[in-house]
Amino acid sequence: MQLAEPVAAAWTATLALEFSAEHGRTVLAHKLHEGPLVVQKPFYPEGAGVCHAIVVHPPGGIAGGDDLKLQVAVRGGAAALLTTPGATKWYRSAGPLARQQVALRVDGALEWLPQEAIVFDGARAEAGLEADLAPNATLVGWDIVCLGRAGSGERYARGSYRFCTRVRRAGRLLWQERAQLGGGRLLDSRAGLGGHTVFGTLFASPCDLENGLISELRNSKPEDGEGSLTRLPGILLARYLGDSGEAARQYFTGLWQLLRPALLGREASEPRIWRT
Repeated sequence: MQLAEPVAAAWTATLALEFSAEHGRTVLAHKLHEGPLVVQKPFYPEGAGVCHAIVVHPPGGIAGGDDLKLQVAVRGGAAALLTTPGATKWYRSAGPLARQQVALRVDGALEWLPQEAIVFDGARAEAGLEADLAPNATLVGWDIVCLGRAGSGERYARGSYRFCTRVRRAGRLLWQERAQLGGGRLLDSRAGLGGHTVFGTLFASPCDLENGLISELRNSKPEDGEGSLTRLPGILLARYLGDSGEAARQYFTGLWQLLRPALLGREASEPRIWRT
């Protein structure tokens, strides 16, 4: 699916990050930003081998006409964990399209763990994620979307949220998903979201995991809503469908805590920003 160009750009922002391994330490070797998209100073809560960083969009939300691009490269031998300081908010638009594109190029190990995205009623949004993995690279990531602001009683009844996600390894497509969600029948249909307002996907590659771990992952269930796990050639997918962004994140966090020792040889170390 070819994503449309924004009608007008209120904020145009680009952030490019490159992580590399230097003497057993992962460092943020290069960063380049233009506009309101920045990264906080990297830190090392679990030692020098893994660099944690927080990607920040200072305006606090994405409005009609905004066009954000994040590019992340993780070189061989490096390991990085990226997250966000809070939920991404897609604001209502009077017409212009809002767009966010994330491009991940991984030779080492990358954990892409943003907090949830909240799509306001009347938003016009397009989100894209492209991940290109080297033959021996490791990637764990997730995407959680909340339609409407349930806390304030707002229902997502109109607008458009389009997304496209692709993961490739050595140029071969492992997984692709694309959809467009507007207010209406699809949200209530059993063939769509079945009346639920929150959905999410966790993806992990490679997925050559022991059967015992796969069973443990499948036995893990969210406190609210439904969860499922699928192992495809080269990639593992977990799904959430329900009405709680917090339940989705807790479910995916629990899966990540189980997966991390097997995929990265490290116990899970949650970003402190998740608890603030």
